[in-house]
Amino acid sequence: MPGDFDQLEEPVVPEKRKLMVVGAALAALVALPGCAPSGVNNSADYGNAAEPAAADVAATPGAAATDGAVDPNVAAPASTDEPAPAGEVAAAKVTTKLTGTTVAKMGKVVENQKGFVSYRFDADGDNPSKSTCNGDCAKIWPPLLTNDGKPTIKGIDSSLIGTVTREDGTKQLTLKGWPLYGYIGDKKAGEWKGQNVNGKWFVITPTGTKNLTCLPKISKPVAPPAASDSAGDSGDDYSY
Repeated sequence: MPGDFDQLEEPVVPEKRKLMVVGAALAALVALPGCAPSGVNNSADYGNAAEPAAADVAATPGAAATDGAVDPNVAAPASTDEPAPAGEVAAAKVTTKLTGTTVAKMGKVVENQKGFVSYRFDADGDNPSKSTCNGDCAKIWPPLLTNDGKPTIKGIDSSLIGTVTREDGTKQLTLKGWPLYGYIGDKKAGEWKGQNVNGKWFVITPTGTKNLTCLPKISKPVAPPAASDSAGDSGDDYSY
């Protein structure tokens, strides 16, 4: 009889070991850091969690965050004695370059001439192009403006680049019909803290789709610069 028990116990041990290995592997996956940009330790800025999803999701119109710091995407107006002609913007505010590239943990993005990531807004439209972010919204999400609609293009199909006329008469660059924006919550090149803000703002890929490689939980928008003197204050009442 002892021999019979020995025969039963030997195959059980390897199976238990397999389960232990699988369990350890799952634990290691859970322990992996979230998909916040490299070097960012405050996971609260990214919803404390990430939900993996396809990197390229077809554009779907219609879905709904900074402080008083200098906007990294839109420089201060150039000093001049004469204002820019109606419908035009000062040269210092013009987006002169769009580059399709990749950044850590997010993947495919579109950056401006300063290396800041661009976004699209679900409340806008792509066919026809329509920009709905104005007023305080545009202070948080500065539109990528242009006078001639001809920025230097790299890593993007030039046929996808266009313009849309904004409420104030200025022209905004579009990618596959979607108006392009920066986010003043991004303090340095390559950051993408605007991802999934209010469930309406998303990093845009070089083909115009939403980049959902890293999708933090929906975060609240932040107050416009004029409404807050404190860095990182949340503007709970803002819907954009």
